[in-house]
Amino acid sequence: MTNMNQNRKIYQARFDKVLRFIDEHLYEPLTVEVLADAAFFSKFHFHRQFSAYVGLSVSKYVQLLRLKRASYQLAFRDNLQVIDIAYDAKFENPESFSRAFKKAFGQTPSQFRKAPKWQPWHEKYKIPVREGVIIMAHEIEVNIVGFEAVKVAALEHRKSPDLVNESVAEMIAWRKETGLSPIQTSRTFGLAYDDPKSCNPESFRFDLCAEVKQDIPENSYGLKNKNIPAGKCAHIQHVGAYEQMSEKVRFLYGDWLAESGEELRDFPCFFHYIKKLADVPENECVTDIYLPLK
Repeated sequence: MTNMNQNRKIYQARFDKVLRFIDEHLYEPLTVEVLADAAFFSKFHFHRQFSAYVGLSVSKYVQLLRLKRASYQLAFRDNLQVIDIAYDAKFENPESFSRAFKKAFGQTPSQFRKAPKWQPWHEKYKIPVREGVIIMAHEIEVNIVGFEAVKVAALEHRKSPDLVNESVAEMIAWRKETGLSPIQTSRTFGLAYDDPKSCNPESFRFDLCAEVKQDIPENSYGLKNKNIPAGKCAHIQHVGAYEQMSEKVRFLYGDWLAESGEELRDFPCFFHYIKKLADVPENECVTDIYLPLK
């Protein structure tokens, strides 16, 4: 590796530390001085360095992350009032929250709650530095575990990965309407057949799965009866943003699998969503990643 590449890696690692610090303190006061100190940057140049590296100013970046959780709360937590979501996102009043939200996404919070436009929403959150966080092998704990079979009701998402949240809304509606898979007591899974970064968006396949005790009847939502089979799996517990999971999945398929001597089973990688973004800050989201093995 050349000195230039090595210096670039070091620079990226320092900014990854800053971004991680923001995730962990998102709802606290975040001044330029505090963030510069987090990775030993000069406070006199930090604001320009941050804007050049991330593509957004510090304040805009922090606000966008706070609006992200607010978006999920609006879409999936209908028991929360807009005013409570606004204060939770650290806005002084609902009016300033509504202005910021509409400027970011082209919809007011009330419009988004009724009919969220997920495609432009995803465009706002395609921030390369969020997805390119450096993953160090020694920071990832991979365990070989036995997974017990689970019967699930599956909603087959067969369109752009940017529209997965439309299917999430349908799944939640089915769960609430039927009571066959109570959200608070039944587990939620995702079956990842394809890598969203390497497949054609129209060919993307992903199953949203809700744990059930028995087969479900035919329904207008198109959910099907499926099973996640029992068997040996490589397991990683991911804490943090969903978009950063892909790096750990690639690590499992690449470095870890090559060195482990294990062989893959004929079943896709799957996720167990334990703590979700609508319920907790993004840095507190917990997802178990499973790679089925023979």
